[in-house]
Amino acid sequence: IYFIAVLVLVASLFVPGGASGAGWTLYPPQAILPGTPGSGMGIILMLVSLSLFIVGFTMGGLNYVVTVLQARTRGMTLMRMPLTIWGIFMATILALLAFPALLVASIMMLLDATLGTSFFMPAVVSMGQQLDYEGGSPILFQHLFWFFGHPEVYIVALPAFGIVSDLLSVHARKNIFGYRMMVWAIIIIGALSFVVWAHHMYVSGMNPYFGFFFATTTLIIAVPTAIKVYNWVLTLWRGNIRLNVPMLFAIGFIFTFVNGGLTGLFLGNVTIDLPLSDTMFVVAHFHMVMAVSPILVIFGAIYHWYPKITGRMLDDALGKFHFWVTFIGSYAIYYPMHYLGFLGVPRRYYSIEGASFIPESAANLNVAISIAAITVAVVQLVFIYNLFVSYFHGKEAGDNPWEATTLEWQTADTPPKHGNFGDNLPLVYRWAYDYSVPGAEHDFIPQNVPPSGAAKTVDDEEESKI
Repeated sequence: IYFIAVLVLVASLFVPGGASGAGWTLYPPQAILPGTPGSGMGIILMLVSLSLFIVGFTMGGLNYVVTVLQARTRGMTLMRMPLTIWGIFMATILALLAFPALLVASIMMLLDATLGTSFFMPAVVSMGQQLDYEGGSPILFQHLFWFFGHPEVYIVALPAFGIVSDLLSVHARKNIFGYRMMVWAIIIIGALSFVVWAHHMYVSGMNPYFGFFFATTTLIIAVPTAIKVYNWVLTLWRGNIRLNVPMLFAIGFIFTFVNGGLTGLFLGNVTIDLPLSDTMFVVAHFHMVMAVSPILVIFGAIYHWYPKITGRMLDDALGKFHFWVTFIGSYAIYYPMHYLGFLGVPRRYYSIEGASFIPESAANLNVAISIAAITVAVVQLVFIYNLFVSYFHGKEAGDNPWEATTLEWQTADTPPKHGNFGDNLPLVYRWAYDYSVPGAEHDFIPQNVPPSGAAKTVDDEEESKI
């Protein structure tokens, strides 16, 4: 179904009028009014594709949830699962609860565009003609869209939170600080993500009391997020840090996420958000949190798990070059945008001329941003080159080059054969973070190694009861 959704979306590029030009938010009435690119078949195919995607995801998402709850191996209690799995598990639950709102909005707008209903379309004059719509509410679409839209932020972020937790623990040779606290923070963030959506709508004319409520919930959700940041830093504290490529990307994520998160506190405040809304400041905040931060984690995860997937190590020098250019280049792109936002430079304008409040120097800054963006894009070719060349000529990785504890690193073969463990599934005796355990022969104890007198697990008896 997902593949069909992609085909339908691609087909919208080739219909008369082209694909939808309404932007990623698809706000009505603009999205389906004549004069907007793709307001005919383009937007219809977009909405059909979106609906198909949500149906397909629901099937896959239920698979994920049932797998985590019912198909864990022996001894793998919930409180022994790696935080990567916790992040994916909670993100899937969020998606299953949030996507229905977007599905309903898509179907309602599809009916507005095809059958002339007025769910979102008010009485409107377009190109000098009174259209047949009346009584609809564009603000209703915004509520439905953002009820999905803000949990979507954490649908992206929670798996990244889990992955970066595992990367930091493995490459700092230290158990994750406050594991239970990290799990509960993931759960609390997921729950609170459903009561902050309207901070995207401060300029929509909402009642000031609603603005106060959503500003408050936005500040509250920052608390469990900050707890995770503190725990990441404390995991690094006095650890035996190995500054390899996965670790560099993990640490880069912390810096970038904190920077992006702090600007989110600005935009969560009604009085500050009003003048900054729809400026380049919002672009900078959004991309630091939703683009750069998760992508740094994805890169770190690829460098981390590539040896197990292929049996080969990626080139370390090329990896570090890739990291530093990407990291510094990303800041060169998005840091100046904060300043442009303070100047009042609006987003979504490809050319800005004749605005007396925007100095000419803003254009020079835009040129510098473009150069930085092109540089970051080009350096990704180094990453792709590294992937392909290392697959054939990379150093042999062995079974567990990072000396990690989780089950995927304990397979008999690298790369793992079909079924991973064959007929005999592993038995789990401990959590995923037994690093530098006093009295242990090595500085890590895999999850499938039973306890012994010389190597007591950090995992406690209480966890086995969960």
